[in-house]
Amino acid sequence: MATVELRPGESQEKLLNRFRKKVQQARILSTAKKHRRFMSNSAKRRLALRKARRRERRRMHKMNQKRGYL
Repeated sequence: MATVELRPGESQEKLLNRFRKKVQQARILSTAKKHRRFMSNSAKRRLALRKARRRERRRMHKMNQKRGYL
């Protein structure tokens, strides 16, 4: 869990902003969202394959734009 200490002369808003930044950097919320529902191993594999295909498609599209094909 991310913790922050109140610094002398620091406002509550600044403290809250530091805490939010720390939580975001630690990826606490994204991890919690991933674990909200059970996902079978086969579903994880399908999702990973889908993401890999999309990444490859985007990479190829970018490469083709640089070459002037599109």
